[in-house]
Amino acid sequence: MRWYFVAALLTLLTSSQGILTTLSQSNGKYSYDYATIPFLAEVFKLVVSSFFLWKESQSSSPPRMNMEWKSIRLFPIPSIIYLIHNNVQFATLTYVDPSTYQIMGNLKIVTTGILFRFFLKRKLTTLQWMAIVLLTIGTTTSQVKGCGEASCDSLFSAPIQGYMLGLLSACLSALAGVYTEYLMKKNNDSLYWQNVQLYTFGVIFNMARLIVDDFRVEFENGPWWQRLLNGYTVTTWLVVLNLGSSGLLVSWLMKYADNIVKVYSTSMAMLLTMLLSIFLFGLKLTLQLFLGIIICMISLHMYFAPPHMLVDLPVTAKMATDNLKEIAIERRVES
Repeated sequence: MRWYFVAALLTLLTSSQGILTTLSQSNGKYSYDYATIPFLAEVFKLVVSSFFLWKESQSSSPPRMNMEWKSIRLFPIPSIIYLIHNNVQFATLTYVDPSTYQIMGNLKIVTTGILFRFFLKRKLTTLQWMAIVLLTIGTTTSQVKGCGEASCDSLFSAPIQGYMLGLLSACLSALAGVYTEYLMKKNNDSLYWQNVQLYTFGVIFNMARLIVDDFRVEFENGPWWQRLLNGYTVTTWLVVLNLGSSGLLVSWLMKYADNIVKVYSTSMAMLLTMLLSIFLFGLKLTLQLFLGIIICMISLHMYFAPPHMLVDLPVTAKMATDNLKEIAIERRVES
């Protein structure tokens, strides 16, 4: 399967996630416990990965599975990082408004590139660094509100704690992604075996969160397993399936592509969500969104296009190359 097909599918699924979540509301509120969504999505990913691992084990060439504890013990780390990241998100929102937080979240594009370079030792060209910065600028531009709106000056009015926590959140998000890619590529184990390990710990940590929530409210609504599916509708199940399927595609990209491809997919998904919201929810098309889309498309072309498509070779260089080819052909003929 080609990576760009998986990336395009991830973009579609990610862009529809927010829309499905909005449609799952009833009178502007959730009739279900939103904390159960990630738990069921992790269960879905674990079941699907276990099924494909079983199918692989039935084939003539059994899947490669490293069952040493020193390898397995590395897989809880992404879940722990995401758990810390979620708490930092809530802490950040106590200092900044949602619009500012959303704009600051684009820092994870740059932090992913930095960690990608230093932790995975993947060298990026100058044009690719410029493309990553452009992507950050494009996504931020699309989210900036007009100065006629009440929150126009809110971006620079938050306390310093909010900006520090926002930077920490971006670093944690990038670290979780880069570390997951490291796990997926550190050996030749089956993707489905790696997923089983990853999602097993994901189920455990999400279950722990539900238990902690029960103790926090002193079991006011009963234990989590009794209210697990309360308020669920067809749309809610689509949210679960969408989130689970997106996670499976991300793991595939981590194994066979890289974090930068995932960053571009999720960034393009955000822009696509904005465009779809114009038609579905009556939002207005702004100049900022239009400019943001153009900048992001330029960034996409700069990062993935071959260098010769971005920089024209001088005529003299082309002539010299042609002359060398002619000399090489003449020597072959003479010999």
